Amino acid sequence: MQIGLPCMLIRGGTSKGAYFLARDLPRDAISRDRLLLAVMGSPDARQVDGLGGAHPLTSKVAIVAPAATPGADIDFLFAQVGVDKPMVDTTPNCGNILAGVGPFAIERGLIAARDGITPVRVRTLNTGTIAVLKVCTPNCRVEYGGATRIDGVPGTAAPIAIDFVDTAGSVCGSLLPTGRAVDRVAGVDCTLIDNGMPVIVLRASDVGRTGYEPRDQLNADLELKARLEQIRLAAGPIMNLGDVAAKVVPKIALVAAPKNGGHVATRSFIPHECHASIGVFAAVTVATACLLPDSPAASVAQIPIGRSKVISVEHPTGEFSVAVEVGGTAAAPTFESAGLIRTARVLFDGTAYVPFVDATVRGIAAE
Repeated sequence: MQIGLPCMLIRGGTSKGAYFLARDLPRDAISRDRLLLAVMGSPDARQVDGLGGAHPLTSKVAIVAPAATPGADIDFLFAQVGVDKPMVDTTPNCGNILAGVGPFAIERGLIAARDGITPVRVRTLNTGTIAVLKVCTPNCRVEYGGATRIDGVPGTAAPIAIDFVDTAGSVCGSLLPTGRAVDRVAGVDCTLIDNGMPVIVLRASDVGRTGYEPRDQLNADLELKARLEQIRLAAGPIMNLGDVAAKVVPKIALVAAPKNGGHVATRSFIPHECHASIGVFAAVTVATACLLPDSPAASVAQIPIGRSKVISVEHPTGEFSVAVEVGGTAAAPTFESAGLIRTARVLFDGTAYVPFVDATVRGIAAE
């Protein structure tokens, strides 16, 4: 016997995930996580017995519900499901999967579409942050086709503008959890920063790399990975994250001078594999780090002038543009808002099946 659950598979930005209504999943976290592992086919390096795509970027889940409190339209819980480990981490946010929440909420009838553009105000329960998604809805229907291209995704699609509200310190409690733009961690100068995603930003040259290496080369570089994990484990406690050995945060970003017309080059680790591009909140956070005087990122970045800055973050498959509003002074900048453009597309809408194997699934069947 198997149990079926209503599910949409959606590409959000450069990621892909299974989207569920919260009411269709178990209420307690332990049962929910066991179910999500079964849905995605984890733990298994191929995820051959589930919906997962055998990579962290395609082993993600969105859990969506009408907002429980004022200030938002939709509540969204993001879950990063381990591929070859029985792990479900709801600590971080994911801006790519967030991009699919607006279309999903409209398709499931949680939000009434307007003729033209439908704004969807989303609260991410992982971090408490608010984002406003502007979804193209001509004739009151979600439009997926369009001319917008984002690096890391083939073809073009309709744009989804995302404006973030109060992302600074969303996981760590403050933009700079140590209060400093530079910390010496495991012998390396780093910026420990959280503007929507906890990230350790360091110069690639400080770990003996150029920052321009192909992704596959970095993924095969076991010496580098061991060094980065040493830095990550040391940084976790001082970023207010505790022991991060079993967590997917903080991420790590190696930075170098731009090479292809952007403002900074990056190689992002998530945290143990090099990203094919760079995550949404990681890009926002790295762009913010570039604006901190005397930081490792500032030492290699070429930053545009002006209060309103569009910072092009280079990554292995292209670039990611982040719009940042900066106040304060050059010596002590303040970060007022961040925005960007993503796309999303529904790939499948139907029923996900899990084996009828334990009390968790029996409980769903009883409901």
